[in-house]
Amino acid sequence: MNAGDAGLAFAWGLASGSGLLIGAVIGLYANLPRRAVALVMGFGSGILISVIAFDLMDEAFGHAGLLPVVGGFLGGAALFTVVSIALARAGGRHRKRSAHGPDGANARAIAVGSIMDNIPESIVIGLSLIDGKGVAIATFVAVFLSNVPEALSSSAGMKAAGRKVSAVFRLWAVTMVLSGILALVGYLVFAGLSSTATALMQAAGAGALLAMIADTMIPEAFEETHDAAGLVAAIGFLVGFALSHGLA
Repeated sequence: MNAGDAGLAFAWGLASGSGLLIGAVIGLYANLPRRAVALVMGFGSGILISVIAFDLMDEAFGHAGLLPVVGGFLGGAALFTVVSIALARAGGRHRKRSAHGPDGANARAIAVGSIMDNIPESIVIGLSLIDGKGVAIATFVAVFLSNVPEALSSSAGMKAAGRKVSAVFRLWAVTMVLSGILALVGYLVFAGLSSTATALMQAAGAGALLAMIADTMIPEAFEETHDAAGLVAAIGFLVGFALSHGLA
């Protein structure tokens, strides 16, 4: 365990969470076309899928083998799905969908859902620093891009519901700091454990991320960019592949 890397884990988690503040600014003060937001979401989906395949699952498989990784992957996906269903019933179904801005009744549930989405994202950033090779840039870019539209949608809805701008910014500032803390936790908790335990957590994070992409990001990208969603996601995947292999 390295104190410098622990500090970097917090800093990279904080930086990835800064996408939430950027999204909040856009949602509160700008009128960005929904198609543009959806294109960002589709691009981010492609990068995240690449991260899952090349940075998380491949590395986890190398350390733990097939069966443990399958168990971790399915466990992470199942846990995310159960919590997501509960949040959907509370009004947080469209937390990453700019075409379905939240109203006063569900804006808070969407914010809670956004925090939930950040848990696997931020922990995975912390895990990427354990090998001492620095943060996985593809993971960081994907998480940052996915944070922007979700804060945009929720912030616009909370503003329409009459919440003070200062309260909205305070919410996302806290969530951004939480992203840094979760990345730090991911590093500190697993840096001292076996490579098998780290691999299981990587697989669980990968499963949760894939469930999140299918549940929240891809529907947004497709709804607003029917004719371009697949191409944009494919480009994102290739960018993620290049970043994961040091080709960019």
